[in-house]
Amino acid sequence: MGVRKVGKYEVGRTIGEGTFAKVKFAQNTETGESVAMKVLDRATIIKHKMVDQIKREISIMKLVRHPHVVRLHEVLASRTKIYIILEFITGGELFDKIVRHGKLSEADSRKYFQQLIDGVDYCHSKRVYHRDLKPENLLLDSLGNLKISDFGLSALPAQGVGLLRTTCGTPNYVAPEVLGHKGYDGAIADVWSCGVILYVLMAGYLPFDDVDLTTLYSKIEKAEFSCPSWFPIGAKSLIHRILDPNPASRIRIEDIRNDEWFKKNYVPVKPIENEVVNLDDINAVFEDSEDGQVNTQAGNEEFGPLSLNAFDLIILSQGLNLSALFDRKEDYVKHRTLFLSLKPARVILSTMEVVAQSMGFKTHIRNYKMRVEGLSLDKTGYLSVMLEIFEVAPSFFMVEIQRGSGDPAEYFKFNTDFRSKLDEIIWKPPGEKTKSQSTRGSKH
Repeated sequence: MGVRKVGKYEVGRTIGEGTFAKVKFAQNTETGESVAMKVLDRATIIKHKMVDQIKREISIMKLVRHPHVVRLHEVLASRTKIYIILEFITGGELFDKIVRHGKLSEADSRKYFQQLIDGVDYCHSKRVYHRDLKPENLLLDSLGNLKISDFGLSALPAQGVGLLRTTCGTPNYVAPEVLGHKGYDGAIADVWSCGVILYVLMAGYLPFDDVDLTTLYSKIEKAEFSCPSWFPIGAKSLIHRILDPNPASRIRIEDIRNDEWFKKNYVPVKPIENEVVNLDDINAVFEDSEDGQVNTQAGNEEFGPLSLNAFDLIILSQGLNLSALFDRKEDYVKHRTLFLSLKPARVILSTMEVVAQSMGFKTHIRNYKMRVEGLSLDKTGYLSVMLEIFEVAPSFFMVEIQRGSGDPAEYFKFNTDFRSKLDEIIWKPPGEKTKSQSTRGSKH
């Protein structure tokens, strides 16, 4: 199977999945530059009458040039898809840092918060509101500077769902007025989320957290939280002014900028000088003419499993440590697991489907991806899991299992159970017996 191409971009593995878009890793074949490619479905956009809004958001995103906001390079389209080409940020999510090291120092927390406020404020000045600021949207570049991703593209409504999208997983970062489904001011709601983020950076945990959603909502609506003893007094009072449940009296960004604690060691960034920005590609993409459309290999857009090149594998296996691919290490931070198989892709897919259904889960298959969902094994919560098959080498496949939503502990239980039933298809490095070999003769 050849490599997928969209225009001059060679497309690699999926690196993220949002409400109505997927993000893939891609490479500009002319310059060798790595980019992230956000793929939207044209039909969905048209069906939900989102064309004008998306066109506006994308145009603004192209004009938003700020060191702390992920750059949008260009927009392409095929008959059925729209491709948004974004800067690819290599340093991972800011919050992985907290997962690895626990809370950050006051100085680091303040630095990231200053960068966050700078980026958010700049976007607001261009009338772009994020409305969904949360850990997954805060990335770090190779120099350790904060980059806000998905700015202006996250405000797009999900398919027929209100503000609280199930895929957000957690409303912990959302302002009370947004939860209340009343009309709200995007800028003031963004400030609230920035406050929650600052709290998490300094505390290492969330200000509002509860397993029970109703309790969580009422905590957020009353802003019921307390700061840990180690918070410096200045940070404490700033956080209290930001996490004000009343949007009318909540502190505004210009006042945050004048706050003594905020101003310490503050070096405002210089926005990028006005280079000429061309919006022709955006208009072309949304006109229904053929001109704006790019060639995608395999015109029907039904592909076999995605081939991974060496570069994708390195990204996947995090820093060239390929052993992680083979020894069933769990990637706890991202809640994902990989296994390899020599069986044909279709066999892998149908085996996984049968096993998931035998465990009482519903399955949805599209191309070489499968979504598994249903009540968790202990029947108390809801679990969804994404599986995707990649071709690593001819007739050598890798399956990635990733938690969609639901309790992590339940996901790990599901994962262990699910994989124990896939012995027929899981490849083991030579010398490792599979369970079925070592238990032959006993009841299997």
